Amino acid sequence: MKLHEKLLENIYRVGFIKPSKIQEKAIPLLLHDPPTNLIGQSQSGTGKTAAFTLAMLSRINIDLKAPQAIVLAPSRELVRQILFVVQSLGKDYPVSIQLAVKDSLPKGGKIESNIIIGTPGTVIDLIRKRRLLTNNIRFFVLDEADNMLDLQGLGDQSIRIRKMVPASCQIALFSATFSPNLWKFANRFAPNANKISLKTEELSVEGIKQFYMDCKDEKQKEEILSVIYGLLSVSQSMIFVARRDVADRLGRKMTNEGHKVIVLHGKFEGDERDQVMDDFRSGKAKVLITTNVLARGIDVLQVNLVINYDIPLDGEGRPDPETYLHRIGRTGRFGRVGVAINFVHDKKSYNDMKVIEKYFGKEIIRIPTDDYEEIEKIFKENVN
Repeated sequence: MKLHEKLLENIYRVGFIKPSKIQEKAIPLLLHDPPTNLIGQSQSGTGKTAAFTLAMLSRINIDLKAPQAIVLAPSRELVRQILFVVQSLGKDYPVSIQLAVKDSLPKGGKIESNIIIGTPGTVIDLIRKRRLLTNNIRFFVLDEADNMLDLQGLGDQSIRIRKMVPASCQIALFSATFSPNLWKFANRFAPNANKISLKTEELSVEGIKQFYMDCKDEKQKEEILSVIYGLLSVSQSMIFVARRDVADRLGRKMTNEGHKVIVLHGKFEGDERDQVMDDFRSGKAKVLITTNVLARGIDVLQVNLVINYDIPLDGEGRPDPETYLHRIGRTGRFGRVGVAINFVHDKKSYNDMKVIEKYFGKEIIRIPTDDYEEIEKIFKENVN
């Protein structure tokens, strides 16, 4: 792949032995001269971040002390995670990196770091205030691109930033999923791009065992959650809920039961969100209860169980297979084995789950809720 010797050292140091499929295909395409745009679709946990990071580091002119690459992602948590990957693979490599999220920047002064990793709102603000000059930008990445382009605010801001970088800038869009409409949009955003794509049905992560528990009502969902965590010693797990108040209530209940639980949702301020993620990554907390704010892209190696306490729905109340895929993709990262459990409690939630099951064509297996010995047996066989 003609990567710099220092980058190769870092690749082996962080534990990569050979490239994943997306890395094997994307890195040579991104490093080809003349530079060409790329749209890359590959399932969660396959190494997309490392793919664009290695290409980006290779594209930086280390003699030019100016911004040369911009990476945009939809959430503060994902931006910080990308920063960690870039810092790891760029260790002792002569490039400078700047995090660009709310409250992360020193007041005033121009940004001179080579690589800017941020959320669209903060980056566009820096450009408008002339603190971030874009005339030397040669590499521009949208991570979780489908989410960025689908959310009106983020999409509009991303398009504006795209128009502010030089026309010759190399554009890379990466995501686990792209709807047909977004493929059309992506083609306009990154014209004449090389494309790497998996069929949607291949995107259901094979290493994840999927189950469901058929509860009588909302109250029994809480009881079964207590049963599961009473029986299991899970290394780390994530519980996804639909509403903030449910996240807060479950957090209090599980904490009272003696579990090391933290809660994260959109009401948290930036510093609080950073602290929650740092505590979860470090293992201080074993259970993270969250809304969809963390459904995408977050990679915590020790997560081997994801619980969909509420089946994911789109803005119109319909089952949402793509969000489901992103949620369960928090486990089984990079080929590891993981388990996803879905709670259903009425006819609608059961039917919603069945729509998702049919969409991916992979059976979601029933676990009985009335036989605790059977629950324990199934969990001990599948969750380690």
